[in-house]
Amino acid sequence: MAELGASTNKTAVEPPEDAATPPAGSQAVMRALDVIEAAGDGPIDLMRLAKTVGLTRSTAHRLASGLVARGYLRFAPGEGYSLGPKLIQLGAQAGTQRPLTRVARPYLDQLALETEDTVHLGVLEGDWALYLDKIPGRRRFEISSKVGERHPVWSTGLGKALILDGDEALWERFFAIGTALGPNRDHERAPWLGRMRGYAQWGYAFDLEENEPRVRCVAAPIRDAVGQTVGAISVSSASHYMDDARMAALAERVTAVTAAISSELGWRVGLRRPQP
Repeated sequence: MAELGASTNKTAVEPPEDAATPPAGSQAVMRALDVIEAAGDGPIDLMRLAKTVGLTRSTAHRLASGLVARGYLRFAPGEGYSLGPKLIQLGAQAGTQRPLTRVARPYLDQLALETEDTVHLGVLEGDWALYLDKIPGRRRFEISSKVGERHPVWSTGLGKALILDGDEALWERFFAIGTALGPNRDHERAPWLGRMRGYAQWGYAFDLEENEPRVRCVAAPIRDAVGQTVGAISVSSASHYMDDARMAALAERVTAVTAAISSELGWRVGLRRPQP
């Protein structure tokens, strides 16, 4: 698309860089945001920046220089433009203004309403899965968990979801911590590790009566703007409400909910996850 002010004739060419019309109004704001986002994946030189956002070099340079002056971008000779300290400051402020429990609560309420099952929100606290919030289900079956309780990571669906990005050494370390009311852990190590490999590939996890007899759950991780797992959501119910077909269907719904929450925290689909 030709720059603003260029001829609309199909044979028109882009105006020289020194003749580029300065962006104005909302268009300038959107272009500045495009420049910031283009620098989000690492240092980018001016030529590549201009091509990425579809601007002339002079327009891209003018916008980028202004963003550097305000701290939104950083410029390093020989490397190019990258995100600046102002964005770190604003990101930290945004996090304090919208803590995870507040962001997630409307989604928890809706998920509990749809499923009629118990919905949990939790985080990894040290070596344990900590429940931050709980919406009780409507079925004639009570899940005994309580907000503020800590449960073993290895036995809960929520705990497994919190460590999906880890390697097998990390999984085995958590497998050795804590006891649960489910099957004897000493006889479950090999199949448990096998299930974890599948969960890591799928992006969600199950509790197959490992934490509590007759209770199953489906869980998925919540990610922040840099792809770190910062929490997880689980849907739990009695095993007779949780056959394999329903758990598979719930996995799709739970991952959609956690993706929506992650998006509010800055996560973008396709962003590379941190490597273990």
